[in-house]
Amino acid sequence: MSTAPTLLDAIQLETRPDPTVAVIWLHGLGADGSDFVPIVRELDLRGCPGIRFVFPHAPTMPVTINNGYVMRAWYDILGSQIDRKEDESGLRASQRAVELLIEREKSRGIASNRIILAGFSQGCAMTLQTGLRHPEKLGGLLCLSGYLPLFATIAAESHPVNQETPIFMAHGRMDPVIPIDRAEKSRDALRSLGYTVEWHDYAMPHSVCAEEVEDISLWFQQVLG
Repeated sequence: MSTAPTLLDAIQLETRPDPTVAVIWLHGLGADGSDFVPIVRELDLRGCPGIRFVFPHAPTMPVTINNGYVMRAWYDILGSQIDRKEDESGLRASQRAVELLIEREKSRGIASNRIILAGFSQGCAMTLQTGLRHPEKLGGLLCLSGYLPLFATIAAESHPVNQETPIFMAHGRMDPVIPIDRAEKSRDALRSLGYTVEWHDYAMPHSVCAEEVEDISLWFQQVLG
């Protein structure tokens, strides 16, 4: 019998008192919530309202592709062909955990359409997994160096209320962890389902670069301005 998800511990940072926007930023495999905290001071958020950045820590679990080593992960990685065999139960469990974070922001006075989901690598997959299925309008989906999981289910499970939600996707052209063609297939799949995707790629590996931070800043300004 599955247990009810508990609220994940998270690092929180507010750009000013009484924020009216929340960004829930999900880290990658083996990292933790502190991984993307430094990016906040690098972002140009001029013209944006007050933002509460929430950086949750994924639960720990054995990861198959890493010989069962226990680390922070949103779901298990069962093999190198990440789109061939997916940890559906893990993806759905973490989806419920992210939904709880969204509910907490709403309880603190942030409207759902002012909540942005963001994520890197596994966190990107969770951003798409959760955001496309969410039954209320979200403010945007920021998807970095990741891919669309459980593609076979998305057409049936996606919620129309987020059909027009802004989606930013970015990837490194030299990414050895998640090859760029996997991300391009995800982008094309989303576009085939009618989503508008702002796409960027950069001369970088599985990481973040300065040019990307500038593009993320502009996207925040456009979405929140």
